[in-house]
Amino acid sequence: MEKFFKLKERNTTVSKELVGGITTFLAMAYILAVNPSILSASGMNWGSVFTATALSAAIATLVMAFCANLPVALAPGLGLNAFFTYTVVLGMGCSYQLALTAVLLEGVLFIILSLCGVREAIIKSIPEGLKKAVAVGIGLFIAIIGLANAGIVSTETGTLIGYVNFTMANKTAIVAVIGLILTIVLYTLNVPGAILIGIIITTIIGIPFGVTTIPEDFKPFSVPSKPHLFAFDFKGILLTPAGKFSFAVLGQFFVIFFTFLFTDLFDTIGTLLGVAEQGNLKDSNGEVENVKGALMADAIGTVAGACLGTSTVTSFVESSSGVAAGARTGLASVCTAVLFLLSLFLSPLFFLIPSAATAPALIFVGYLMMKSVVDIKFSDPTEGIPAFITIMTMPFAYSISKGIQWGIISYVIAKCAGKKAKEIPVVTWILAVIFLADIIFESLK
Repeated sequence: MEKFFKLKERNTTVSKELVGGITTFLAMAYILAVNPSILSASGMNWGSVFTATALSAAIATLVMAFCANLPVALAPGLGLNAFFTYTVVLGMGCSYQLALTAVLLEGVLFIILSLCGVREAIIKSIPEGLKKAVAVGIGLFIAIIGLANAGIVSTETGTLIGYVNFTMANKTAIVAVIGLILTIVLYTLNVPGAILIGIIITTIIGIPFGVTTIPEDFKPFSVPSKPHLFAFDFKGILLTPAGKFSFAVLGQFFVIFFTFLFTDLFDTIGTLLGVAEQGNLKDSNGEVENVKGALMADAIGTVAGACLGTSTVTSFVESSSGVAAGARTGLASVCTAVLFLLSLFLSPLFFLIPSAATAPALIFVGYLMMKSVVDIKFSDPTEGIPAFITIMTMPFAYSISKGIQWGIISYVIAKCAGKKAKEIPVVTWILAVIFLADIIFESLK
């Protein structure tokens, strides 16, 4: 274990890795409930999607552990599953089988791009200042998710986003704040596994408040449902329901395909950069360690997920909570993957953990990821302005990929305006043009 995962080299222990792996799982376990609820609206069976979600997450996270040795967990991504159901199936009128076909082909292309080093080249093309900004932006993005999950902030206050009063009608927020205070105290006292202990104790505290609910007929074990195996529709790429070839059908499919492709690509890149920055998981050149293996895990996970019957699998930003708890190697990912496999049979037990218990962990991780902001050269407007736009866009546009898009575009504009165009890498120029074209295309729809 020491030789394979290089525990001493990364200044970690087995216990730290296990605590980190459990923390990551608890922080992202909500996807086991959320993903089936979203995809079932497309006509898929809830239990089948639950099984596919847990299995695809376990497979992808194990590949991450053994191919990249990074403490990054993967699962079907939020946003991408909503696009799958509400845009592709319900909006465009496509079948979920056709949507799964697009996810499969996207994953296959990602495997090819990863083997050829294209995705790795994109990561290396992102300037150092923007890499640090991505980490900070993700931190704020996670904090916003935590605040919203806790009910501390809401869009229902009459303002764009507002602070909610702490009354007994808002018990979730009260319990979450108690959990956050507890986590801060434990972390400040250097208690090992502070974030994980905070989640467990907050779950217990939530019982008398009615936030943590235990059903009367509660049984910790359940039998997993059969997933939608290989439910693809390759004919739908070219043919209408009547069986006739149509360029319109082909064009629509490519819109679906490329939306999955680009969103997944930059969500994954953003997460890897953020987690690597936070845990100092970089090589001698300052790049993400074993990045090719990490990108391959994402691609293989997406293909496996499509075959099992779920939307695009991607790296989860909640992995940073495990890193904050001490995880530094793939051993933490092995732990997280095993818990996903166990969840197939213990789903009722995991569902007891309320959002009020995981929200404090997400908010606290926001603080930990803010540390990178001090290394950004805000005194240089050609560096500081793009970094600010990246940081600002991620939480307020609720999208990691959009933050990277606007960060790259503003970086090129700022460098050109500052007469420093020579500092812009060729790949960064290409990305800026692609992102700008994507934005224009979206606006013309």
